[in-house]
Amino acid sequence: MMEIMVLMGLGAVLLAFLFTLTWVVQLRNGNAAIVDVVWPASFPLLTMLYFVLISGYAPRQLLVLGVVCLWGFRLSGYLYARNVGKPEDARYTALRQQWGSRHQVRMLGFYLVQAFFALVLSLPFVLTMVNTTPVLVVYEWLGLLIGVAGVAGEAVADAQLARFKSDAANRGKLCEVGLWNYSRHPNYFFEWLTWVGFSVMALGSAWGYLGIISPIIMYYVLTQVTGIGYTEAHMRQTRGADFIRYQQTTSAFFPWFKKQAA
Repeated sequence: MMEIMVLMGLGAVLLAFLFTLTWVVQLRNGNAAIVDVVWPASFPLLTMLYFVLISGYAPRQLLVLGVVCLWGFRLSGYLYARNVGKPEDARYTALRQQWGSRHQVRMLGFYLVQAFFALVLSLPFVLTMVNTTPVLVVYEWLGLLIGVAGVAGEAVADAQLARFKSDAANRGKLCEVGLWNYSRHPNYFFEWLTWVGFSVMALGSAWGYLGIISPIIMYYVLTQVTGIGYTEAHMRQTRGADFIRYQQTTSAFFPWFKKQAA
């Protein structure tokens, strides 16, 4: 456990530097939403640090590093491509207005809070990497399959939404194609599923059960904090009755068959 604490302490230093640097960048470009691109990329960087510092079972470490890089860099690249050249996300503009003259200092605090949660969420990675057992157990293979399925599902949902929005004939319409026909937020569901996979992989290691904290935190954040609640409030304002009908017929998070509208 002491080794894990030391590694996460070094990870905290890396994340504090990374998110402070991101804050300096947004001082120059005036767009605080850049943190949305940096946040998923911080996990591969953090896992690379663990990989360099830990002398464990190489196949296991490469497995963890590979799936985290696949998830983190894909999501970061997608968010960059979606947001580059666009105005600042309304969420951050609202925060600046709410915080007034001290908005930059408070924005730094907001960034560092995200760094803290990134550190906590990385617990399954370090728990798995310190495991020196020279064989991969069923939990690790099962977690890998779940994690890859989560990454693939999220990528498909993002691609389906992007393709729908790119068609001018769909302007002003709700996306109910593909995975979006079974969940109002399939991208969030598969994001959470990826973290379930990470935590399952950790179960093959000592103290691995502690990794369950990651999907619990992600589920709460996605469903109660910055995910579904904010998005649906915005959609009710912009889509009105169409979105209310979508809410009545389509599962909010877990994909499921449609039901009749009230």
